[in-house]
Amino acid sequence: MARLTKNQKVALSKIEANKSYSLEAASALVKELTLTKFDSSVDIDVRLGVDPRKANQMVRGIATLPHGTGKTVRVLVLCTPDKEQEAKDAGADYVGLDDYIAKIEGGWTDVDIIITMPSVMAKVGRLGRILGPRNLMPNPKSGTVTPEVGKAVTDVKGGKIDFKVDKTGIIHASIGKASFSADKIYENALEVLQTISKLKPSAAKGTYFKSIHISSTMSPGIAIETKTVAGI
Repeated sequence: MARLTKNQKVALSKIEANKSYSLEAASALVKELTLTKFDSSVDIDVRLGVDPRKANQMVRGIATLPHGTGKTVRVLVLCTPDKEQEAKDAGADYVGLDDYIAKIEGGWTDVDIIITMPSVMAKVGRLGRILGPRNLMPNPKSGTVTPEVGKAVTDVKGGKIDFKVDKTGIIHASIGKASFSADKIYENALEVLQTISKLKPSAAKGTYFKSIHISSTMSPGIAIETKTVAGI
């Protein structure tokens, strides 16, 4: 077993063993547990009572965080020439089509989000083997394949996130930075949880929210008492 660092021991000492916290309390506590020298990301991990191997129990959705993610999101828009100015005006970092497709085929993937149009998906589709494993492949369900590329860029820059349950039944999502106030962390977390609640598959039986944890980079997870979360 790896030895705990001094900071990890300090962080663990602030969490009561076997205790689940309210979402409000956890949002404040995660700031106390963050001892990194950089502005750590704050993440939420939600274990759901679904079987993601079954198509009718897949949970995927979009949430717009009221206070954004705190991250600088690099956006590439692959579009036709008539949409390029719209994408640039909305704040896209990179805009083009054939030139960027060639660049990606050459190994370049230095972006966080790729947005494209339905009319050019035939060209973009061949990038699936490169973009798929990096979770960069545009998808209509996440709002990244749309004729309204300017709005899509604005939404992403403003704090829209895409989440999907993984093969173990867990949703991982970044909900802000440790420098955020406890209220902002709480409100971002609540938005994600309420969105997940609305997406409960009709085929899912039993307890939907199995467990919820909040943590920051390199800090221990804080268990959330699901009954304390409004609207789920």
